[in-house]
This record gives sequence, structure tokens and C-alpha cells, in this order.
Amino acid sequence: MLKAYKYRIYPIKEQEEYFAKVFGCVRFIYNKMLHDKIEHYKQTGEMLNNTPAQYKKEYSFLKEVDSLALANSQLNLEKAYKNFFRDKKIGFPKFKKKKGYQSYTTNNQNGTV
Repeated sequence: MLKAYKYRIYPIKEQEEYFAKVFGCVRFIYNKMLHDKIEHYKQTGEMLNNTPAQYKKEYSFLKEVDSLALANSQLNLEKAYKNFFRDKKIGFPKFKKKKGYQSYTTNNQNGTV
């Protein structure tokens, strides 16, 4: 059985800055990967399989944040992209906006959150 926990946190200044970086990087990588998938599909008619690791060389700021958050962003995009091709009524994945609700998902490693 899988469990999920939702917490309200009250971060200090350094933690707020880190979370802002993570939110921005997760949004950036999702939008960049979606843009590249769209362009690749227009050119070849095939689906592109890209990962966040491919972008870390070009965008060094992605190395400063949680890699599992970026990987989960990739998984969310893949699921949304495949759902669109499975059922057109679901709608095409939308680009993430800076305004509004911001969240990210990370994985628990050895009991550390």
C-alpha cells in the first residue's frame, strides 16, 4: 500500500529561496520538454523521448535543484502526452504558468523527506 503525506511548512529565508528555485526549474523543464516534443512531432511525426538530464549541460541552474523533482516533472509530462494521444477529448498538455498554484513532487529516499 502506498502512502502520501501532505505537509504545511513554514520555511526560513534560505528554504524559501530553494523552493522558489525548485518551482521555477520544474516549470522550466516541463515547458522546455513540451516545446521540444511539439517541435519534434511537427518535423518528424514521431514522439520525442527526452529527459531532464539532457538539458543540464545547457542549463547549469538545473543542477542546483532536486533531480527527483525534475524526473517527476518528466513523468507528469509523459503521462499527459500519452493520455492526449490515447483520448483526444482529454486535451493537449498545457504549458505551466508562473502565476497561481505551484507545487512539485519528490521521492522519499531512505526515510528522508
